[in-house]
Amino acid sequence: MHLFFISALLLPTGSAFLSPSNFGNPWLSVFHRFATPPAEDVNDYRSQIPDNRDGDESLDTDTGFSNSVASTSSGASLTPQAKLAQQIRVSMKFGGSSLADSSRIDHVANLIKDQMALGYFPQAVVCSAMGKTTNNLLNAGEFALDGGQSGAGGKGKVNIDPVRTLVMNTLKDFEMENMSVLEEVEGLLQECEDMLRGVKLLQELSPRSLDTLVSFGERISVRVMAARLNQIGVPAVAFDSWEVGMQTSSEFGDATILPETSSRIRRTFENKIDPNTVAVVTGFIAQDSQGRITTLGRGGSDLTATAIGAACGLDEVQVWKDVDGIMSCDPRMVKNAVPIEKVSFEEASELAYFGAKVLHPIAMQPAMLKQIPVRVKNSYNPAHPGTVIQYRDDERLVTAITCKRDVQLIDIKSTRMLGAYGFLANVFSAFERNKLSVDVLASSEVSVSLTLDKKHHIDTQKHPLLSELKEVSKLTVKENMSIITLIADVERSSEVLAKVFSIFMNEDIKVEMLSQGASKVNISLIVSDKDLVRAIMSMHKEFFEKEEDQNSGSSSGSGSKKETKAEATATALGSAKKNNYF
Repeated sequence: MHLFFISALLLPTGSAFLSPSNFGNPWLSVFHRFATPPAEDVNDYRSQIPDNRDGDESLDTDTGFSNSVASTSSGASLTPQAKLAQQIRVSMKFGGSSLADSSRIDHVANLIKDQMALGYFPQAVVCSAMGKTTNNLLNAGEFALDGGQSGAGGKGKVNIDPVRTLVMNTLKDFEMENMSVLEEVEGLLQECEDMLRGVKLLQELSPRSLDTLVSFGERISVRVMAARLNQIGVPAVAFDSWEVGMQTSSEFGDATILPETSSRIRRTFENKIDPNTVAVVTGFIAQDSQGRITTLGRGGSDLTATAIGAACGLDEVQVWKDVDGIMSCDPRMVKNAVPIEKVSFEEASELAYFGAKVLHPIAMQPAMLKQIPVRVKNSYNPAHPGTVIQYRDDERLVTAITCKRDVQLIDIKSTRMLGAYGFLANVFSAFERNKLSVDVLASSEVSVSLTLDKKHHIDTQKHPLLSELKEVSKLTVKENMSIITLIADVERSSEVLAKVFSIFMNEDIKVEMLSQGASKVNISLIVSDKDLVRAIMSMHKEFFEKEEDQNSGSSSGSGSKKETKAEATATALGSAKKNNYF
């Protein structure tokens, strides 16, 4: 078993990273490139777009909100300005699955109206493209190049019928045929077709063109949402993000926010947008200084919402998903997974890095710097409070458990004498040349152990890395391994590990490697894939279910049969396979 420290690029507490006056800090570029390596070619970039788009908090510490909520005497008549001061100002973000069709858009529009009745005022509603629109636009780009057949050589065709049908059916369901939104949407669809005709003619679809192509999804989505909000009595106006001040670098597909963005957004909302009107803003897309459309890379829509929230000093950023906040574990694997009330920004970043579908770390940076709380809520269960990402003040031992499956564990041992210098430099240089991103590693004077996720697996027979390192080291690769990460109070790591190793001893689970992260909020263990579900189920029961079992055990009396350990494991394995976890 290897004992090591994780090598992860995380923000130092209190750093000037992505400050409102410094959104373009060079650190952001470094971190962003680390988190999302640039695509080697257009095909790689094209495949990243759907995942990038969605990516499935100074406050009063007693209330969780800033002191912008004014108190008034009972029965006093309030001016519009006083009413605004009483409201909790938020930005809300909704992903593509929440806007899949007319029924979902109607649900979200009424959810927004209901939230306003509860005292929340959405300064901005950030929307992704409807449903599978982004994928359909990418497919349209492929067809414009070659008609869907590789090597067809200029026999492309222009066809956006799936996009047009979805949008027109939605407008028809809302009886918007005679409204101005129809003309706007038709204009965007025509512009999209004109662009694809150019792609067909030139037989070229560059990253810049791809950014423009996929932007039509978000631009159409916000216009439909704003029109529906107006229909149900909520004053709303649709904006492309650059119209409210979003400006980025010119790295198409992976653009970073420029330093002046924060002040531009703030001035726009202060001087150009009616404070009583909901601004419905495109997520994921922006423009560079030359007016060319860009996309923001991983977590782009969430980043739009947090950038607006930080720039405007809002009370809260709300990210609406289809679960009751951040869960203690993947509910597909552990049926008793529970929502977590609060997590810190650092904990949320670790969860995202090690496999949980939480906000991408980049997307949290604006809110983290300004300490604006980010709340993850369930659009199917809006009454649930969800999870607040900001700080936590409880005494829990473990916050959550997450994992990465199918990693390679690589041991590299120097064949040179002890004390020979240059070994580590040779190893790291070889990984850099081969563009291999390491998850976790351990090193000593003459050996290195590390893990590669499935996107960076090496072929143990012919990968160039092997020939580069064989003269200075002996390399061993173990396949089918998993990283289990406990987001935990590392100051109590001895207590955590005592429980973990007691569980693993009873379950006969071998730990291949152990790590404590530099962030001081995670403990990671590498185990065999075949032991993963059993290990996580057992740890979840110990850290999250044991107290509940003790409280309910004596009062049960219903005579219902308890599930055995073997039955519970079989159930979890079946659920994991059914949900494509393996």
